[in-house]
Amino acid sequence: MNILHDTLINWYAENHRDLPWRHNPTPYEVWLSEVILQQTRVNQGTEYYLRFIEKWPTVIDLAKASEEEVLKMWQGLGYYSRARNLHQCARQVVEQYNGEFPADFEALKKLQGIGDYTAAAIASIAFNLPHAVVDGNVYRVLARLYDIDTPININEGQKLFAQLADELLNRKQPGLHNQAMMEFGALHCTPKNPNCMLCPLQTQCLAFAHQTVMQRPVKLPKVKVTTRYFNYLVIRVKNDVYLRKRSGNDIWRNLYDFPCIESEQPLSVEEVVASEQFKQLIENKPFTITKVSPLFTHKLTHRTILAQFIEIKLEQKLLQIETKDLFLTAETDLGNFPIPRLIDLYLNN
Repeated sequence: MNILHDTLINWYAENHRDLPWRHNPTPYEVWLSEVILQQTRVNQGTEYYLRFIEKWPTVIDLAKASEEEVLKMWQGLGYYSRARNLHQCARQVVEQYNGEFPADFEALKKLQGIGDYTAAAIASIAFNLPHAVVDGNVYRVLARLYDIDTPININEGQKLFAQLADELLNRKQPGLHNQAMMEFGALHCTPKNPNCMLCPLQTQCLAFAHQTVMQRPVKLPKVKVTTRYFNYLVIRVKNDVYLRKRSGNDIWRNLYDFPCIESEQPLSVEEVVASEQFKQLIENKPFTITKVSPLFTHKLTHRTILAQFIEIKLEQKLLQIETKDLFLTAETDLGNFPIPRLIDLYLNN
């Protein structure tokens, strides 16, 4: 086991990427980087990390921000529940721990948005506590090292890999070991074209011996993707436009978009205008359709959104629908609101 520990750490010393959160791995920096890098490529995530650190250098600074400020800073990363959890967690750390992350795995897991993986990363990298991380890269390295055919996305598989990762953990240098495992999977033991012929772990890799490298890890098929059809109404009154704040438990909660008529199938502009929702919204006021966008396709984890943007000109305000969640704002101010990537694509098209 010590041979594997030494091999991994030596490989890491020679090959790891120079990433900003590795320079001074404080609990705040480790946590922030891990949350940002969930579902995000390192190159893109690094830019956001640097922006967050510049604007909010400490968890106390982040806790003082408004949710809207955090969502705006997060714009473009997607999975906005991560941003809301990030903000709520910062406030918990300030309120419950006086702005200092607890040096305890179980206490970390009780914070908003922090699960086993993130808690293990903070505990090991920031506090040098012996907790193994298991992310997609670690799953792949372990599945190949031990030639495991148990799917990684079922409970049995997750328990098995967590146990193996713990058994393999270098308890003298857990933080360094965890970073080495993740980096090895990201750079060397990659999903496609892993460099097996020059792999320092080749002699210990059972998948290499059994010629099953490309079949590992095993993952069950994803949940069926559903399609939603959004017919956005970009309603302008002179130089202002109606904006809507999304609420409820649907996607993009607390972000801003335009009034929308959702349908179960694609609708023509004529069908949208003839709908009861459109008639209630426009209040029988004279309107002019000035432009209809091409169809935008936006893919999320379990759904695909097909959206068209119908630009409408009004001479009078829709006073009856003015609420805190649907309001008129200057078009030049749209950049001040946190918006979904789909809306950003439309505005910059």
